[in-house]
Amino acid sequence: MSLLPYLNEKQKRIAAAVEARSLGYGGISEVAAATGLSRTTIHRAMEELEDPEIRLEMRSERVRTWGGGRKKIAVENPVLLKKLKSFVESTTRGDPMSPLLWTSKSTRYLAQALSQEGFSVSHRVIADMLREMGYNLQANLKTLEEGADHPDRDRQFHYLNDCVRRYLTRGEPVISVDTKKKELIGPYYNRGREWQPKGEPEKVLVHDFIDPEVPKAIPYGVYDIARNQGWVNVGCDHDTASFAMESIRRWWRSMGSPAYPEAERLLICADGGGSNGYRIRLWKVELQTFVDETGLAVTVCHLPPGTSKWNKIEHRLFSHISMNWRGRPLISHEVVVKLIGSTKTKTGLKVKARLDKGKYPPKVKVSDEEMASLNIEPHKFHGEWNYTIRPRNPKVKK
Repeated sequence: MSLLPYLNEKQKRIAAAVEARSLGYGGISEVAAATGLSRTTIHRAMEELEDPEIRLEMRSERVRTWGGGRKKIAVENPVLLKKLKSFVESTTRGDPMSPLLWTSKSTRYLAQALSQEGFSVSHRVIADMLREMGYNLQANLKTLEEGADHPDRDRQFHYLNDCVRRYLTRGEPVISVDTKKKELIGPYYNRGREWQPKGEPEKVLVHDFIDPEVPKAIPYGVYDIARNQGWVNVGCDHDTASFAMESIRRWWRSMGSPAYPEAERLLICADGGGSNGYRIRLWKVELQTFVDETGLAVTVCHLPPGTSKWNKIEHRLFSHISMNWRGRPLISHEVVVKLIGSTKTKTGLKVKARLDKGKYPPKVKVSDEEMASLNIEPHKFHGEWNYTIRPRNPKVKK
């Protein structure tokens, strides 16, 4: 209580109330006896402790005169602020003359670079200055696609969407297909976190270097847009056009044909590249084989180049699979299949997954004669992206 003589009346009773509350039962009497303040005054002060307006009022009471205290270094030295701005902006804008272009843009590196320019400033002060300049720590945002936009990019999206609407209106199957990222099989780190007993995280290998001897899982997905159902064929060999078409074939036998017993046509929405790319000859040859087997007329609409992240399957299926197995090491193909098969969402997504142990050798050559034998009809609008393949023998039944 030796501090009381230096406090004003309000501060005295607030300090007394704080002390009384910390003492607990009987604290008011003890503080009243020690300070000479009445019990009523202390009671009132304890009520004031709970009043947010009183707290705000006391915080706003200035002791220091306006403009008092140590000036910010940016105010005292505006040249420093200008130099820091030039360093930060040059790294974000790719200035080849920036001394930090090939280093981490951390506050410590910035402090070091500024010291070389004759400015003595700590990394903590730099952090404060960056916040005042409108900077904050941010991760990379995946939004850019490789390659330049095709001039007919938007028109292709409109064309694809029109095809999808027509098929869905007629009750005909529409699927979105793609290969998910390959996954290493074994005790390897998997992004994300899951609930574990405290202090008992799942232990995984420190490194996950690319090793051709390490088994991999290759999930090829088929997403039924109308029914919100997914099929994932988990391969163990190579991601080829033969593997892609076998995955679609397995979907049709397991899910497609039972769901659409009267279907005569099928629409496939696929990326422009990869194992189901529009330039892959083997993709079209395998597709013709599937068409001849089922009797379906299959139309394929490819997404324009550089727009793979717009594929429906990425957001409707693959993203939910990744969330379902986050933080879990994929120690075997069976684990991969079970985790994919257990993926569900509140919107009713259901997924089936099967392991495919088949061999799909890469670099299979397709002759000009094989291509000439295809019963393929390019559409008038970008026939390389949009085409229909019909059975070579129309009498074949599904």
